[in-house]
This record gives sequence, C-alpha cells and structure tokens, in this order.
Amino acid sequence: MNSESSVDDSYFDYCPWDFVRRASDEQRAAQAALQKRLAAGGASLGPRTYVSPAAGVFTDALRLGENSYIAGHAYVTGEVTAGADCTVNPYATVRGLVTLGDGVRIGAHSSLLGFNHGFAPDRPVHRQPLASKGITVGDDVWIGSNVVVLDGVTIGDHCVVGAGAVVTKDLPPWTVAAGNPARPLRDRRGQGPASAGDTATQGGPDGPDGLGDAVARFADRARSQAADLLVRGWNADTGRYRDRPGAPETVRAHCDAVEIADLLLRSHPPQLAAAEHSERLRALQDPDSGLVPELASDGGPGVLPAPASDGWIDDGTGEYHVLSVGYALDLLGSRFAHPVHVVRRMTADRLVARLDSLPWRPRAWSAGAWVDCWATGAHRNLELGAESGAPGTLEALFGWLGTRVDPWTGMWGEAASPAAGRLQLVNGYYRLTRGSFAQFGLQVPYPERVVDTALAHGGDPRWFAAGRQNACNVLDVAHPLWLAGQQTRHRAGEARAWAEDQLAQALERWRDGAGFGFGPPGEGGSGPGRDPGLQGTEMWLAIIWLLADLVGVADRLGYRPRGVHRPEAARSPVSRIPAQPIPIDNSL
Repeated sequence: MNSESSVDDSYFDYCPWDFVRRASDEQRAAQAALQKRLAAGGASLGPRTYVSPAAGVFTDALRLGENSYIAGHAYVTGEVTAGADCTVNPYATVRGLVTLGDGVRIGAHSSLLGFNHGFAPDRPVHRQPLASKGITVGDDVWIGSNVVVLDGVTIGDHCVVGAGAVVTKDLPPWTVAAGNPARPLRDRRGQGPASAGDTATQGGPDGPDGLGDAVARFADRARSQAADLLVRGWNADTGRYRDRPGAPETVRAHCDAVEIADLLLRSHPPQLAAAEHSERLRALQDPDSGLVPELASDGGPGVLPAPASDGWIDDGTGEYHVLSVGYALDLLGSRFAHPVHVVRRMTADRLVARLDSLPWRPRAWSAGAWVDCWATGAHRNLELGAESGAPGTLEALFGWLGTRVDPWTGMWGEAASPAAGRLQLVNGYYRLTRGSFAQFGLQVPYPERVVDTALAHGGDPRWFAAGRQNACNVLDVAHPLWLAGQQTRHRAGEARAWAEDQLAQALERWRDGAGFGFGPPGEGGSGPGRDPGLQGTEMWLAIIWLLADLVGVADRLGYRPRGVHRPEAARSPVSRIPAQPIPIDNSL
C-alpha cells in the first residue's frame, strides 16, 4: 500500500486533495485508467491531478495543471482550462469556455457558466441559439459555495467571492465581493473599504467614498427633486414645456419631461394626465410625411420644408423628433398615429443613393444622425404593422453599413486628423449605431476596433478634460464602449477606468432644484450650454447609468433608461436582416 491508511473510494469524491497521500495501489490504477480515457478524448492532465469517477466530465477540451482536482458530482463541460493547484469541489458546475489561473478554489454547489442561452420571442426557448463570451478567473482566487458566475465575466487575481454571490460584472484584482448581484466590499489587502484613488477597487465599494455609495446618494437626491425640476420646465401660462425658464417651448422639452419622470418618478409628468400627454404628442405628427415638426408660435404643429428629389424631407429637428416623440409615446403606453411615410416610401435604390451622398468625411455626426432617424422610422413602422420601407430597404441599409465600415476604426467616416481629432467620427458612430445595430439588436462589426477608437477619443483633453465635457461628447463615448463591451472584453479595464473618472465628475454637475446643464457649448456653439434644464438632465441621467454600468454600480441608481437612450434593443432582430453584416469594403 502507498497510503497512510486505506479509505473507501467515495472518500476521494469529497476530499480529492487527499488522493496522492492516501490512495491505495488499486485506487491509483483506477485513476490512471480514467485519466487515460480522458486523454484519449483530448484532455491534458498534469502530475498529481485527480478526477473523481463520480464527476460528469464531458469536455470538448480539458486541461488541468499539476495538483488540480475535480471532485465527485461536479459537472464539467465545454472548453475548460485550469492552472496548477485548482480545485473544483463537489457538486460544482463548470461549463462553456472557462479559463482558471493558478490556485483557484471553486466551492461546492457553485456554477461557472461560460455560455448563455437566447430567449428572444421568435422561437421556443429550447430552440434558441447558444453564445459564449467565456469566463476568466485569475490566480489565487477563492470562489465560495453556491456562487454563480455568468458568461463574459473576468475575476481578477487574488479575489474572494462570498458564498451565494451572483457575479454579473468584472471584479478587479484583490476585490472581496458578495451579494446578488455581487458588489465589491473592500480590498483584500486592507481591512476597510477602498480609497477613492485605488483603481483596484473603484466602482462599487460600500465605503463612504466609494462610487457605489456616491451614485446611490445622487439617485436619492435626484428623485427627491424630480417633481420640482418638472415644474421648473412647465410654463403654466401656456400649458407647455420649455427646457428652462426663459427658453422657448419645444417638442423635445415635452419629451425630455416624460423621460425624466419615467426615470426618477416611474410615472408620467404630473402636469397632465398620461392620456393627455399622449394625445398632445400624437397630434404633432404630420400625417403626410410622418415626421414631427417643431412647434409653431401658437403651440401647434409647425411647417416642414418641401421634399427633396428623393422624397425625403430634410429637417434635422423633425428627424430627431422621430426618436424623442416615438420613445416618449412608448413610455406613456402609446404610439405614433401614423407611419413614418418618408421612410416607408423610400425605395432601396433611393436609400443607397442617399447614404452615398451623406457627408461622411467632413460631418460624420450629421450622416449618422440621418441613419438614426431613418432606422428609427423603420422600427416605428414595423411597430405599427406597416412596412418598414419599400421592399429590400432594411437589407439595403445594413448591407451598405456592413460593406462601408472601416476595419481600422470600426466606424464610418473619416479617420482622425490632428486638427479635428475623432470627434465627428465617434459622435457619428453613436448616432448611427443607436438607431441601427443597437435598436435592432444586431452585433456591431469590429467591436475591438470600436473600443480602441472610442478610448483614443475619450482621452482627448479638448473635449474630456475636467470642465470641458458636454453631454453629447461623453454619451457618444460611453455608449460605444458599453455597446461593444457586450461583445468583447477587449481593454475592459481601461474602459472601466475611463468611466470611473467621467462618472465621478458627472455626479458633481448636479444643481439642486435645476438638474444638469448640457455642458459647455459644443463645436460651432451647438447645444444649450451650461444652464441646467430638461435636455441636460435627461441626457446626463442616461449617461450616468451607462457610466455606472461600465463601472459595475448601475444597480445602485435604482433606475434604468427606457427611452431614447435605453441600453436594450427596442425590438428583436428582424429575421430577414443579416445578423452580422460582413464588412468587405472601405470605400468611404
């Protein structure tokens, strides 16, 4: 015998670390035979490893480093790589694409699920496709019992995850985390919460200086003042909304009021009944074009310009109202009264010609804004049961976008120049993808390059130095980072660090009783400027959610955008649109 004392075979199912020291010759021979069978299926097992015969190991690829163990009744499938000194304890589940560093302990009954299951309404759940981003766990990590780690998560070196936690977001190195969803509690190297300057634990510690508590305090403050903000934007003399006292009454101000009330009050603005809000907004839509012009001086619908030769009506404000009014009506439980006819009437040939003619090089934001409007109009038409556009237009849109994207930037338009930087490129990308890929639930091309481009732009002090940010510019980096981050973990730590910095600054901009200002005027003096009002408040509330989600503390806000800046797709992918347009050309 090669053991200190003979033990029953089932003992090692629950205490696999004792196998080398206590197994009998017969038990060693049985283990060697089991490992030989696993190796014949492609597994690689280092010296002094043990796999319980009571474990369900059905992997496509398996690698165990030396001194690593899989205990009894564990369930291991997919592509699993573990370093040295790793233990998968009894009844644990490790499935999908999972990579463990050295010295990882996975507690009993825990689940690392390196894949995800679709649940779109277009087919039964059992016929839904599977997707896998994978789970990565660093070195020297202790995952307690009954923990669930979801697909796409990275757990940094030296982390400890408390029993029963549900880990939905990345954990930086040295984090002690617990809860559902898991939140960082402190730095393992110290006894208290992390300091604000410790990048290893920023993004949700429970200490008084942590961003998690800061966003929770902000949200409580904003909610307590929301009703007053809406009164401030309401002109009681005319019964209409304006951005702020002294500003003109506008369609957008009414929509911003609806979004703010939904975010902070979970209701409609109290100045009118919900049905009256809906009817006022529905009545503004031009029945012939389907666009929504700006208010006339008497508060009624304005007049749109004459159509262009391709039938489109070029009116930037009316185009944006397809977004703002449509989503405000969503929040009020209503819809447009008419289809967006200028979208419905446009043929595929005219659409492609219009896309070709847009100012992609000098003004990518304007080009992206047009795509945003057209695609949102198509979405609204489908919602009403009308044709999105003439036959083949949606396919033409996504086909054109898929073949014109720049593989070096992941975006559409002119690359950076020393004088102009990446402002137009990135801001245009946000508007374009918001209405097309994001709204229709499709993956964006080249997500890693998108992250690279957005981070490079986000470091430009001309627009992101303290005190120089405006809502558009921060939003137009935060959303691409968030959107691409749903597909890739590329430079996720840098994206989180950028979001932490911008989030901390954004929280300081709130003005009691007035909300947020849009920020310094943008290029050419665009935007409402520093004065707080409904537009700045609506935009910054959504931006703060995006930044907080990139950091991992969005749950502390207690709200989630459901309007123009909603994170989820507005509709399930339309089956006839290619799920992933193939980028093959760079001819812009």
